[in-house]
Amino acid sequence: MSANKSFTSRRYVINTIFLVIALVFIIRLFFLQIIDKTNKSSADNNVFRYLTEFPARGLVYDCNGKPLLYNEATYDLMVIPHQMGKTFDTLGFCKLINTDILTFRKKIKLATVYSNFLPTIYDEKIPKEQYGMLQERLSEYPGFYIQARTIRNYPQPYCAQILGYIGETTPEMLETDEYYKPGDYIGISGLEKSYEKELRGKKGIRIIMVDVHNRDMGSYMNGKFDVEAKPGQDLHTYLDADLQEYAEKLLQNKRGSVVALDPRTGGIIAIASSPSYDPNLLVGRERTKNYFDLLSDKNLPLFNRALSGRYPPGSTFKPIVGLIGLQEGVLNTTITYPCYGGFPLGNGKMIKCHSHGSPLALLGAIQTSCNAYFCKVLKTTIENKQYPSTEAGFNAWRNFVLSFGLGNPLGVDLPNESGGNIPTSKYYDRYFGRGHWRALSVISIAIGQGEILLTPLQMANVAAIIANRGYFYTPHIVKAIGTISNLNKKYLTKRYTKVNPEYFNYIVKGMLGVVEGGTAHNVRMDSIKVCGKTGTVQNAGKNHSVFIAFAPMDNPQIAIAAVVENSGYGATWAAPVASLMIEKYLTHKVKRLDLEKDIMDSKLIIKSE
Repeated sequence: MSANKSFTSRRYVINTIFLVIALVFIIRLFFLQIIDKTNKSSADNNVFRYLTEFPARGLVYDCNGKPLLYNEATYDLMVIPHQMGKTFDTLGFCKLINTDILTFRKKIKLATVYSNFLPTIYDEKIPKEQYGMLQERLSEYPGFYIQARTIRNYPQPYCAQILGYIGETTPEMLETDEYYKPGDYIGISGLEKSYEKELRGKKGIRIIMVDVHNRDMGSYMNGKFDVEAKPGQDLHTYLDADLQEYAEKLLQNKRGSVVALDPRTGGIIAIASSPSYDPNLLVGRERTKNYFDLLSDKNLPLFNRALSGRYPPGSTFKPIVGLIGLQEGVLNTTITYPCYGGFPLGNGKMIKCHSHGSPLALLGAIQTSCNAYFCKVLKTTIENKQYPSTEAGFNAWRNFVLSFGLGNPLGVDLPNESGGNIPTSKYYDRYFGRGHWRALSVISIAIGQGEILLTPLQMANVAAIIANRGYFYTPHIVKAIGTISNLNKKYLTKRYTKVNPEYFNYIVKGMLGVVEGGTAHNVRMDSIKVCGKTGTVQNAGKNHSVFIAFAPMDNPQIAIAAVVENSGYGATWAAPVASLMIEKYLTHKVKRLDLEKDIMDSKLIIKSE
């Protein structure tokens, strides 16, 4: 009886062992077949090829429906290292693509580091003539295939800094957005960057079967599991392509910029920075070399002066000083101030002024750009007795200035916009000591010098504010995305200054006088009433030439700012540039051909500088 019990016990133990072993095998098989996809993926990759279908990026159109760029087919040579096999003909392949074995091995090693089983770009943007030859021979070299995508093509060598360019994703970009894979392209600058998500579309997948000889055997299950790529959305802009081209021609061989807005909408109709570059330089196989050539150019063609350049506005700032004086009640249109060659600072020092009639009221002071007048206005505004201290008066004045969209980025739909600079009372406290500065300490800001810095975009926006008699829309390039005008609400909202609209009419009349018989009389046109303000900006080198304007005086359609660096008086360079732009835009034809030729032919810089 005991022997039977012992035998039964041993039988149970043996059965249990076999059961456990069987269970282990079952669990392991379940893990390998159901949970662990490694082997399955490896097998699938030997039969299937997953081709990424890159969508066509959205196009960009000007205000008249003219395309500013196109998409062009290009081809990348892809590799899946695992599929190459041990008998891969390395020498033959190197001869086929005209490379050396060392370079080949280096690229394969990099591809393997990324993934042994997933496709990686071996060589990008293969020339069309090489593409056909490779298509015929690639079946001899397992692991390699051609993948199509599109790149940008630019019909004209303009708009480079507006449109921007695309480039390969960096490791940092891959970490922040899982949509992208190594070798993908992304907007790096300009509209390509600002509207990347709208322009890029959505990638698709196409599954094809390949045989052991790397030959395409057709779509898997007639494309049942393919995912169609979704093209990017088009951008419709306010840009006038003809005016943009004209602006860049006027600025050629000069350092500077010009920005033209439609004050009725805030739409940017032209925005040029010079020197610039042909956008086609940053497309194709020579892109990297060309980029570094542009980057090393001392004239900074990649730098968008219109958005990122910070300049003292000079006398173009005086209308703001006058408006604040009117609002604060320390000034009216009949108060006159004398000018004895400038504004005295004491100890024999003076802010100098050019020769003109004296004394002057507001309209005459704007027309002749009198320094002494606006220094006096600033002094009486900041030292207004309604404020307990100079600091309090300055802070109130500064708040008025900020309401003109100055001191901070306006929020344009382009990257890298600077906010300029409007100094704070704390800055002066640090510089002079708290309680140790007065209006005379900071008087240079009255004439747009000192610490005041504006971008050309902000200058153009000031012109738009005066044109609108006190309000503006945030400047923007894009009018509609796709077929719908679904823009950010900030571009559709009026922003008002802290100055009452009634005071702007006085400034408008003064700015009309600037062009009709004042400092910019040389750009007067009989057919168009242009309101403008010149600025000659003191600089470490030669003065900058600055001009802001809008036209026509009533129901303005264009507001503009022009800056020509190191060129001299505002009336000599910036005013003609802006005036010709206004004539071109409003009449579609330029009659002052001699002036146009003089500006276009002038060489203020040499490209090899």
